[in-house]
Amino acid sequence: MTECDRQEQTRVIPRHSLAYSPYMPVRMKDIAQDLGLSVVTISKVLRNHPDIAEDTRERVLKRMKELDYQPNIMARSLVTGRSFLIGLVVPDLLHPFFAELANSLSAAIGKHGYSAIISSSQEDPELEKREIEQLTGRRLDALVIASAGTSPEPFLRLDRHNMPYILVDRELPGLTANFVGINDETAGKIATEHLIQQGCKTIAHIRGRENSTGINRFEGYRGALAAAGLPYSESLIVAQSRVDINSEQIGAEAMRLLLRQRPLPDGVFAHNDPLAIGAMEAIGDAGLRIPEDIAVIGCGNLHYDSRLRVPLSSIDQNCQVIGELCAEILLGILESKIRPPVRSVVIEPSLVIRASSCKRSPEHQPARRSSSSGSSKTPTQQKSS
Repeated sequence: MTECDRQEQTRVIPRHSLAYSPYMPVRMKDIAQDLGLSVVTISKVLRNHPDIAEDTRERVLKRMKELDYQPNIMARSLVTGRSFLIGLVVPDLLHPFFAELANSLSAAIGKHGYSAIISSSQEDPELEKREIEQLTGRRLDALVIASAGTSPEPFLRLDRHNMPYILVDRELPGLTANFVGINDETAGKIATEHLIQQGCKTIAHIRGRENSTGINRFEGYRGALAAAGLPYSESLIVAQSRVDINSEQIGAEAMRLLLRQRPLPDGVFAHNDPLAIGAMEAIGDAGLRIPEDIAVIGCGNLHYDSRLRVPLSSIDQNCQVIGELCAEILLGILESKIRPPVRSVVIEPSLVIRASSCKRSPEHQPARRSSSSGSSKTPTQQKSS
């Protein structure tokens, strides 16, 4: 037998020897033949499709594990026309809200055989545009974007190319698009109302950027003051003047400006929790007490808020639910033969009261709004267009 004959023989591998071949990667076709099933069935098991019986699913998964099967993503893409990749573009990978969003979205789409590619725009609209172009060039199936910009043009371009996408957390004026986020005006309203209920009369606001979340939370703050008959003062507003790279540092700098005001503010609503934490550091450095001298509330209800030296009151954005809803909408688009109507899902935020804002004794506290744990009962407003 010649050397060529021996090499040719190594390519002919019996089905029962699949697990032991160092020469040929195991394919879906091999597993299908081995189990007497169709390739379509194997593919559906990989995508966790509900059509597959549980005993069949277990047989396939058991055999895949025995053979150490690794899906060939490129081959799968050629057959299905999909990459099974979803891009997530966020303004800041260090901000806990966006990190938690990425975790929730990845977990939700992973159950259906999809993976996430995560990118940061660093609050730069031009960088965001380039990142979107890079991701679409890789033939991703869909995008989830918390936009750093104010122009709808990059998204109109996605529409022209028939690329599915969802805006998350931040809306864009003049753009009809799938959206998932909270009612930011309500967030600002209930945060400020809570400080008023604690007896605060001079309430400051550390604003976010000039996007939909920053503008709407500010409007909620201002509306709550007006409803309570409290004066609005520009001197009690500090706006971010640069890119939000270190929110805690910016929050501390903003609070130091507010501490120069006379009379001192006795309550502070910060646009997000990192800004609020920075504000609390500045208040402590000034020798003032929280909440006795100045009550503080943020927005986001991040996982570490309750572990701070003074636990931070916050507005719960239901981050896990936002990620799950994004996944639900995307999968509905990708699995449908006809593009479904545009959906806008607005989650109602809830107040989480902790020590940083409790000036009054417990018996005088208002009833606490329940904080969602990610159940399907989370109140939302949905619009289709």
